[in-house]
Amino acid sequence: MSPVPPHLSPPRPPLRRLLAVLATLLATVALVAPPSPVRAADPLISQGRPTTASSVENAGTPAGNATDGDTGTRWSSAFTDPQWIQVDLGATATVSRVTLVWEAAYARSYQVQTSTDGTTWTTVFSTAAGDGGTDDLTVSGTGRYVRMTGTARATAYGYSLWEFQVYGSTGGGTGCDTATNAAQGRPATASSTENAGTPAAAAVDGSTSTRWASAASDPQWLQVDLGSVRTLCRVVLNWEAAYGRAYQIQTSTDGAAWTTVYATTTGDGGTDTLTVSGSGRYLRMYGTTRATGWGYSLWELTVNTTGGGTIPGGGSLGPNVLTFDPSMSSASIQSQLDAVFRTQESNQFGTQRYALMFKPGDYSGINAQIGFYTSIMGLGRNPGDVRIHGDVTVDAGWFNGNATQNFWRSASNMQVFPSAGFTRWAVSQAAPFRRMDIQGDLNLAPNGYGWASGGYIADSRVTGVVQPYSQQQWYTRDSNVGGYLNAVWNVTNSGVVGAPATSFPNPAYTTLAQTPVSRDIPYLYLDGSGTYQVFVPSTRTNASGASWLGGATPGTSVPLSQFYVAKPGDSAATINAALAQGLNLLFTPGIYPVSQTITVTRPGTVVLGIGYPTLIPQNGVTPMTVADVDGVRLAGLLFDAGPTNSPVLLQVGTAGSTASHAANPTSIQDVFFRIGGAGAGKATTSLVVNQNDALIDHIWAWRGDHGTGIGWTVNTADTGLIVNGNNVTGLGLFVEHYQKHEVIWNGNNGRIIFFQNELPYDPPSASAWMNGSRVGYAAVKVADAVSTFEGWGMGSYCYFNVDPTIAAYHSFEAPIKSGVKFHSLLTVSLGGNGSITHVINDTGGTAQGTDTVPVNLVSYP
Repeated sequence: MSPVPPHLSPPRPPLRRLLAVLATLLATVALVAPPSPVRAADPLISQGRPTTASSVENAGTPAGNATDGDTGTRWSSAFTDPQWIQVDLGATATVSRVTLVWEAAYARSYQVQTSTDGTTWTTVFSTAAGDGGTDDLTVSGTGRYVRMTGTARATAYGYSLWEFQVYGSTGGGTGCDTATNAAQGRPATASSTENAGTPAAAAVDGSTSTRWASAASDPQWLQVDLGSVRTLCRVVLNWEAAYGRAYQIQTSTDGAAWTTVYATTTGDGGTDTLTVSGSGRYLRMYGTTRATGWGYSLWELTVNTTGGGTIPGGGSLGPNVLTFDPSMSSASIQSQLDAVFRTQESNQFGTQRYALMFKPGDYSGINAQIGFYTSIMGLGRNPGDVRIHGDVTVDAGWFNGNATQNFWRSASNMQVFPSAGFTRWAVSQAAPFRRMDIQGDLNLAPNGYGWASGGYIADSRVTGVVQPYSQQQWYTRDSNVGGYLNAVWNVTNSGVVGAPATSFPNPAYTTLAQTPVSRDIPYLYLDGSGTYQVFVPSTRTNASGASWLGGATPGTSVPLSQFYVAKPGDSAATINAALAQGLNLLFTPGIYPVSQTITVTRPGTVVLGIGYPTLIPQNGVTPMTVADVDGVRLAGLLFDAGPTNSPVLLQVGTAGSTASHAANPTSIQDVFFRIGGAGAGKATTSLVVNQNDALIDHIWAWRGDHGTGIGWTVNTADTGLIVNGNNVTGLGLFVEHYQKHEVIWNGNNGRIIFFQNELPYDPPSASAWMNGSRVGYAAVKVADAVSTFEGWGMGSYCYFNVDPTIAAYHSFEAPIKSGVKFHSLLTVSLGGNGSITHVINDTGGTAQGTDTVPVNLVSYP
């Protein structure tokens, strides 16, 4: 990311001064008396917990660094007074001790404060004579939130803490918290209900005058989702007259496999107060024998846990999510949209991120211009729930009418009635257009018809004509269109009603009547009560047309309360703790330095980003891995390589994975990778897919060719995508500028529908870019051992701007086998800057010359 301009930030203390301070700090630590036995009895309860601050000095010093347990990372604030750092313990705690490990920039005057609600604060320690080093404070107080509030700095810099540690106990320590009903208000389901007036939710609503009742048959069950894995100590069943004679209390971490923690065959109704021992995210009463001729009926189900609360789900989406309501004036909405666009129009490598969300209803007279790192989305269950009588626009005025750098923006889940009869969406890579309903034409070129270099549409309808004009390549899937105006080099459609038949290369259409396997991205919406839900669409096979035109998109809804809502400053330790509890993960807009691997291990976990949240690995870690489990959904993320080389940015499935996931594949959707551009970055491989049956649906893996930190030995990266799993499908793969094979496909029965590539611009010479005896590496290398593979609509360009004499041998390389097939291949030399001798293997003419004319190959072999 861009450094702070020198005139805005005074220089940090010189190294000699920092070493002297560190020596003093170590000496101070060595002289601190050991903690008393009373203190030692209380555990550290702040580590890995959600942490926020009034400000941060820069993206490398987030609040979460002070509670990550790593004394080599720190939080630091802006250089003003006052400032604060705050940790959420997850439940009301008795706090006995706070330890502050200061960096050289410490507080002269500060308070330690507690709060039950994060609003009203009680001071439990105060000093005006702080001297830095390590402050080990005995305190006495209670609260869910603890903060250090600094009121006077000791230096010209901000406040800086290596560690902020809170010791104490939550929820009565290890005892049973009988005061808190962990089930109240949580999502509840049942095997059946007697009628609409006795729903499952009535048993966890806190009211003893409402009840759940089942059908009059055996067995029956009532289940509650506690939101995360909890340690259980007591269950209370408040029966109505229709009670259970024989029943079990069961727990589960995934809602599928159940463990019995209590059982009886002599139930007598009334109130059953049961001592249990077990853990799980889900708890159910499973009735096997009724005591009456009626069903099972409960006034209330109470669940008590030990160890207090856990990381809570749900909550605010943060300040960079702007939500609009139809009751707002058009002028007010337009003013806010314009303010965001002014910030983001040319902010190609900035750190600001935004999501613009529209509640269901009608909006008139607005033009939402969408700049970098901005997502506009409707909050309806279906696109027609949010109706824009105006425009959603991307143009390229900021770049003199050239749209080839209009990256990192998106539009989804809205119906648009464009003011001029067409919507302009002049984008290139990493700019998905999903679940959009355009009542008119869709123009994919900038004003003036300057170049644009490729894009992606899914699950959408365009009632008019799609007009690529100057778009070099484009992919549309599972949509409905009124037709196409033209094709430049490569327009590919799969499952698109109204698309022209295959005629590649003249005109350059490649069309598949159906998409073999697909699903749409998870998305936020507001239910009938105004509560946020995340809708998770079902998998489709042999799909054609938008999923929502014949009725609502099939799938399931997951309450936002079952998501950990991550915000900038949250540590990877906190995120992992939330995932371990069974929460899903929603990243809000912002920058996330990742100091340890985020590990996704639970089947069906949803990891969703809105507004281009950007994960930056620290110290060469792999920022995210996914276990070899069913049905994980990864969507809406940008991985930005850090200055220390990471071996992988995202790994899906463990090496050597053999399990089948055909019934519920993992999907990687709108997930983007960047090596350099925003700053120096290095990563050997961007995405490794080890898992069988995975679905890769729209990625852009980009080794930067412009921006900051660019150069053959600066932003180093071998390969964008390695596929080791079998039966993997790639829909809309954009992979560019890597230094060896851009894509390596080792798995059998793989498919690619649409591939867009530019070879690296910057090999210093042919001799510096040799693959054995051949010049250059293939854009797609299908491994020699592969026996079945098929690809459609695949293009590769060269633009060797450092040494234009380079002649790459070919762009595609594959074994010559009957089961390995390609359709609609092309190569092209951009302006004659270098050449590509063959299209695939030893087949196809040479792409060369200043006329920028593609070499096309209809099929291979």
